[in-house]
Amino acid sequence: MARIAGVDIPRDKRIVISLTYVYGIGKSTAQEILAKAEVNESTRTKDLTEDELSRIRSQVETVKVEGDLRREVNMNIKRLKEIGSYRGMRHRKGLPVRGQKTRNNARTRKGPKRTVANKKK
Repeated sequence: MARIAGVDIPRDKRIVISLTYVYGIGKSTAQEILAKAEVNESTRTKDLTEDELSRIRSQVETVKVEGDLRREVNMNIKRLKEIGSYRGMRHRKGLPVRGQKTRNNARTRKGPKRTVANKKK
């Protein structure tokens, strides 16, 4: 298994897909990294030479990934909560932050339905 940015990436997938297993690297970023490292995108991870792996690692170091990126995102959310912005309040209440309606959907953010039993009259 190849290890990049502290993550074991899959051996049997193409390298452009394997790189997306690192938090903070999507498909387009992976393509840019491989272009700069001069590695073919269709190469399988297990077929990479040690030289190619080191070139990929050096390119990944220039991008903010894994722990640093997670820390930055959490600090941004914490800042929004502290200053009391609208987005911060939505984060605090566990509601959708980006303007979605909550009347019908938003189950991912709100959690499972909590139904209240009917009162008999």
